[in-house]
This record gives sequence, structure tokens and C-alpha cells, in this order.
Amino acid sequence: MGERVVKLMQGNEACVEGAIAAGMRFYAGYPITPSTEIAELCAEKLPVLGGKFIQMEDEIAGMAATIGGSLAGLKSMTATSGPGFSLKQENIGYAAMAQIPCVVIDVMRAGPSTGLPTAPSQGDVMQAKWGTHGDHPTIALCPSSVREAYDLTIRCFNLAEKYRTPVFLMMDEIIGHLRERIEIPNSDEYEIFDRLKPKANDPNYKAYEVQRGEIVPRMAAFGDGYPFHVTGLVYDEYGFPKTDTDVAEKLLCHLMNKVSDNADDIITYEEFETDDAELVIIAYGGVARAARQAVKECRKAGMKVGLFRPITLWPFPEKRIHTLTQKTKKILVAEMNLGQYVIPVHRVKMPDSKVFQYGKVNGEAITPEEIIAKVKEAY
Repeated sequence: MGERVVKLMQGNEACVEGAIAAGMRFYAGYPITPSTEIAELCAEKLPVLGGKFIQMEDEIAGMAATIGGSLAGLKSMTATSGPGFSLKQENIGYAAMAQIPCVVIDVMRAGPSTGLPTAPSQGDVMQAKWGTHGDHPTIALCPSSVREAYDLTIRCFNLAEKYRTPVFLMMDEIIGHLRERIEIPNSDEYEIFDRLKPKANDPNYKAYEVQRGEIVPRMAAFGDGYPFHVTGLVYDEYGFPKTDTDVAEKLLCHLMNKVSDNADDIITYEEFETDDAELVIIAYGGVARAARQAVKECRKAGMKVGLFRPITLWPFPEKRIHTLTQKTKKILVAEMNLGQYVIPVHRVKMPDSKVFQYGKVNGEAITPEEIIAKVKEAY
């Protein structure tokens, strides 16, 4: 094990470094504030590593090219912000349906529409869950530090490859443009998961057959010599379109179950001072940093307050939050929107628990003082 490299790094930069460490060798996208540094750094670094960078004509094409890069066998990524995330949704649905692993970085800014391009927001949380039509799986992670932007980007690629699905890194502008001193881990300190490929010269290869004991179909790359078909229509094990109702139900249930059945493997979270808390703050991303400081100040003032920070936003950590509301009767959800993540919290809470929400959408970060004031109202 070599000595760790220490750098002063921006969240967007850490995201690129993590992606490269995970094996990303194809990036396609379109510049958009506040994610542009991700494209810039990919353009600089990927050609040196033998990878490919391409700037497409728009966000729709950026997502399409990312899908193409993955189908050709490369770990592929794109990055955007709210307006571009909207444009990518149709092709994200295609990737989910056709089971194409890829990573989408969304550096969230204030909206809707063009909104405040350089201001932080967390207004895309529900879009990550429901942005494209139909029933489809969603995996979305959210970092709260520059180092975590690095680590979670690696994890995004691992999850995308493991479950053959698009995975989102929902990084608000605070973390995307924050600079912190981080230690970059050595390559032997983290796991890298690569997609499972067909057995060599398999004459019976079926592009979408799930083999016994495995979670998803093994994935050949275009050009590997295995003929297969890819479509957004309902398809059979060979990838060819089918209108059979049994085939449709089996496929759509597989898409959902491969994630929901493995929620315990996917869901991660952090707790701070929740053991005896009479009120728990739920916060994620940049807001969680302010919430942690608010908890410290509340504890000094004699208020038993804790913090629950979902690292995996989707799938929703409903079992743990439900358990928290069994012993903590007051929950405060703080987020830079007018009430998005609070919705599923309401759904899973105990009937006698009270849920409060503090939202802010003026383009400014939520401060510890604002959270403390809301805690005092609810405590």
C-alpha cells in the first residue's frame, strides 16, 4: 500500500477522479452550470488514459451517446444540472428498460426551468425518482463532502455495473463547487465491480437471460461477436420485441425486483446523536453539513436532537426511518426545496409521529441557525 495522495479538490473534480478510478473511459455530455468542470476535466484526462470524451450537440444526445458507450463495453458517464436532467429523462428510461449500466451526475441548481444557474438547490430529488415514465428502478446517491463525492462516484459505477441500470449521483451545487483537503485512497482500498460478461464462445448466449444464482443478465459488448438486439420495447431473452403479456410482466417485475430485492445492499445512511434523540433532523447533501452543526449547538443547549443523513436517496431507507419514528416522535426534514424528500417520510412514519419541514428556495444555502430556529419551534 503506497502513501495516500493529499489534494485540495473541488467536489466536481473529485467526482471525475472517482469515476476514473472506477474505470470510466467514456464521457459524453453537454456543458451546463454548475457541472461544467466535470466535462472539462474529463476532456483533459480521458484521452491521456486511452478513453474517449465527446461533447454532443445537446443534453439528449449526450445521454444517448453515454448509452452507446456502455453498449460498446466501456464504463460510461455523463453530467448535467436540472434543465439538462429533464432533457435526459427519455433516454434514461431507455437505459433502465434495456438494462444498460451508466452513471449520470446531476449537480443540482435552483429551478424550475433556467432558474438560478449558479445557485444551490435540491429540487431534482423527486425527478430522480419519477423523471421518466413507467415503472422503473431508481438508484440515487448523495454526497455531503468532497471526499464522499469521490467515494460515491466509485460506488455509483459499482451499482450500475452490478444491477445493470442507470445510477444517479445527486450532488447539489454546494458540494459540487466546495473545495476541501482530501486524501485520495489507494486503489487497493476500494472495491471495483465490473459487469459480468458471457462465457467465452457461448453458442447459446441470450442477451437477457438471468442465469441461476445471478442478479442480472450477463452483458456482451457490441463487437464481441455475440449477436443480440437492444430495444426500448418489451423484449424476450434474446432482446427481440414481444407483445406477450406474460413476457411483459416478467420483464418489468425483474427490472424493479433486481433493485428492491437487494435494497439492503444498496441503501446506506449515517446517523449522528440519534440514540436518545427526541427530535431527529433528516437532511442530505450540503444541508446535512449545516444540520450536523445545528445538532451540536442544540445538544449544548440541552435539546436532545439527532441527525439522520440518507446517503442513498433512492431506494428510500424506509425501514430505518420507520424504526426511528417508533422511538422519536418528532422529525424535521430540512432540504433546499419546498418539500420533496419529506413526502416519503410522511408515508413511512408512525401514526403518532409529527413531521415538520423546512425548505428554502431563494438560491442561498440553509444555515445552522435557520435549522436551530425551526428545531426550537418543533421541539
